[in-house]
Amino acid sequence: MRVFLTGGTGFIGHYVAKRLLEQGHEISIATRHPDKIPSLKAAPGVTMVESALLDLTSIERGLKGCDACIHIALGWGETPFSMLENDTRATVQILELAAMAGCKKFIYTSSTAAMGKMRPVMNETVANLPIDLYGATKAAGEAYVLGFRQGYGNKFPSVEMARNIIRPGYTFGNPAFHDGCTQPDRRFAEMALAIKNGTDIRIVKNDGTQFIHASQQAELYLKLLESDYNEEVFLGLSPTWISWKSIAEKMLALRPESKSKIVETDLGWSDKPMLYSVEKISRCFNLSFDNRSFMDEHIQYWTEHV
Repeated sequence: MRVFLTGGTGFIGHYVAKRLLEQGHEISIATRHPDKIPSLKAAPGVTMVESALLDLTSIERGLKGCDACIHIALGWGETPFSMLENDTRATVQILELAAMAGCKKFIYTSSTAAMGKMRPVMNETVANLPIDLYGATKAAGEAYVLGFRQGYGNKFPSVEMARNIIRPGYTFGNPAFHDGCTQPDRRFAEMALAIKNGTDIRIVKNDGTQFIHASQQAELYLKLLESDYNEEVFLGLSPTWISWKSIAEKMLALRPESKSKIVETDLGWSDKPMLYSVEKISRCFNLSFDNRSFMDEHIQYWTEHV
């Protein structure tokens, strides 16, 4: 299969690219920085398409001959309108161009942020109640992906392209390639730096999440790509909840000479966190991810790289 991949030189994207190549797929990567990961660019089966998300001419050219499109790249803005322009609009245009190019499959990368407000049950069936612009943008993208069954007029009398959604949770990991990148969130790095400098590690009491390693996230993308599902949403998380306090404690254990202390801010969060359900990926793909050994490796990585 030939796969068009946006964001393929980003963190999750370069893990997905690696997994697709391992399975023998060819990939066409749309990126503003085609030289960002030289070893990926040089890999057999990779074509780089230098393009911004709204460069429709380049996107259209890159989609030619592709069987599937995986949209991972994120557009950003500081206002509702700029988020609409830079992310939602780009998603809708790539969605339409993929259908016009004859892609059989489209996978949209949303986020658990689209779901927003935590409730006692957090699975793929609950209504999206976003609490910030990022979540609203992702929820809007989801709506277009699922709603694009047909257009109006003669352009898209029907849409045969299968359209599915992955909502990643906090995805972490060391670089997939030796010249690759780690997650853009800097909390691991900042924590390791504080320990190195002997300054306080400041965290919110009872803060944590169901971390998932990027290789595990990539496995979900692959399973979905090679499936016959259509118009489905899948949560990409581990069942194991890990606190930021436990991460800080493990980092400190690796640097016993550090004079850093963990300082917790109490915002009244419960010590019994609400969890996202991962039952659907278990039922549909037989996937259940254990993030603990990966987490230990990642803590070691940041302890050594600051």
